[in-house]
Amino acid sequence: MSRFRTMVGDEAWMVTRFDEAKRLFTDSRLTRSHPDPEKAAKVTNSALVDGSDWEYEDYQSELHNEAAMRVLLSKSFSAKRMAALKPWIEGLTDELLTAMAEHGPPVDLIEALAGPLPTLVIFELLGVPRAERERFRKWSVRGADAADARGSRAAMENLFAGMGELLERKRTEPAQDVLSDLAAACTSGALTMFEASTMASGLLFAGNGTTVDVIQWGALHLLTNPDQREALRRDPSLLESAVEEILRRRMTGGDTLAHYAGADIEIGDVTIRTGDAVVINFVGANHDPRVFSRPDRFDITRKPNPHLAFGYGRHLCVGRSLARGELRAVFGKLFERFPTLRLAIPVNQLRPHDNPIVGGLCELPVAW
Repeated sequence: MSRFRTMVGDEAWMVTRFDEAKRLFTDSRLTRSHPDPEKAAKVTNSALVDGSDWEYEDYQSELHNEAAMRVLLSKSFSAKRMAALKPWIEGLTDELLTAMAEHGPPVDLIEALAGPLPTLVIFELLGVPRAERERFRKWSVRGADAADARGSRAAMENLFAGMGELLERKRTEPAQDVLSDLAAACTSGALTMFEASTMASGLLFAGNGTTVDVIQWGALHLLTNPDQREALRRDPSLLESAVEEILRRRMTGGDTLAHYAGADIEIGDVTIRTGDAVVINFVGANHDPRVFSRPDRFDITRKPNPHLAFGYGRHLCVGRSLARGELRAVFGKLFERFPTLRLAIPVNQLRPHDNPIVGGLCELPVAW
């Protein structure tokens, strides 16, 4: 663990060791809210990840509210609902791959597959009407702008208000979707409209941006490790362990989300003082050589693989089953449909995205 200066010039702690990250994920003193938001250190200018002044109404009630929200969302992301979505996700993946084949090479794999699949899936799960999806997508993209504080704030306010309007509509026109679940919770008094709008806005980004990033890196790792790609093609039973290794080997993300110490926290020989910002670096923790043998090697047979891609403890992502389902659909079909898939440009010409929140690559040109 070390001190660092964020991109906006504030000081924070960076955690890169697996054991320290795991311990902090379970520490109730580390929260997303700051007791005094005006004094909270910022990691970026994005209101999406540095939104400690709007994510919870009351700092003191965060743990209670978080527990209630987790119970509700566990029902929204239940095994039954995920199982019902599986054929639809697989069918959508087939449609995107067919469109890719009809287009012909070269194709930007991000534009053709990695981008649209998670976006369409999360909109469907949430229950955002098709006619309104594009404006919600634009708000979520603008909200993640790490360089434009004013634009990011305005986009998140629009996204938040838009979710509130949809929730009000779902109260009288419910369906089998997450927004209807949240609207029902508001009606029963289990959630406030503020909490429901916050949850829905967070789910939209988490279910979209992060999965887009993981699909990109997974495709790139398989394209640049032909022995692993061929092993997966020969033995489809490796799909689940391949997905876990893809999650572990994600190469961007996890270093822009700030947590705050609600009290002094002793960890090793370091004292994190009350109010200090803490960033848990997922990439670093998932490449810790104390836990992962040859961590820089992409190995789809790696077992055990206790990565922290979805967090841990009370910070464990409720949408992990959905993300895994999307990854299995993509990597169970991509190289089966395109066995000769290859990079269309040298790997050293690929350009990383300059937005640290979005992560990933600007484009991933492929041919076959």
